[in-house]
Amino acid sequence: MLSEERLLWQLSQGGYRVTRPRRAVIRALLEGGSYASPAEVHERARAHCSSVGLVTVYRTLDLLAGLGFVRRIHADNGCHGYAVAEHGHRHHLVCRGCGATVEFEGCDLSAFLARVGDDTGYAIEDHLLELIGLCASCRPSRPGVGTDKRGEGL
Repeated sequence: MLSEERLLWQLSQGGYRVTRPRRAVIRALLEGGSYASPAEVHERARAHCSSVGLVTVYRTLDLLAGLGFVRRIHADNGCHGYAVAEHGHRHHLVCRGCGATVEFEGCDLSAFLARVGDDTGYAIEDHLLELIGLCASCRPSRPGVGTDKRGEGL
């Protein structure tokens, strides 16, 4: 898992300014064990830097996503959030109950991607894979029974 110090060092080495608001956004991202919406990151970041604005949060998230330090997670409700990511080709498991995210590497989709490319004429350059389900803590003891993170039936 990335640490705050490592992220800040890598930003600095990349020529990016390490400002107090950026530091607060990074700290807010690292605090949660699941993905967070920009609004949630903003709320958490304000605990570390009361002057951080929502625009700064969005810009910092975009910068970190562009550098591969966070990944955009698509939620069931059509919105999105961000989760801290290690470098390299990785994917996420997302719990639709509690929102926990687990990063994993490895996917052997080469034959599938080649077939899709042949069928469509596309030269496929990359892909994203996000698996959604219930973690062990949220999985109900009886099949077909459960609630999501809002307490509503699944």
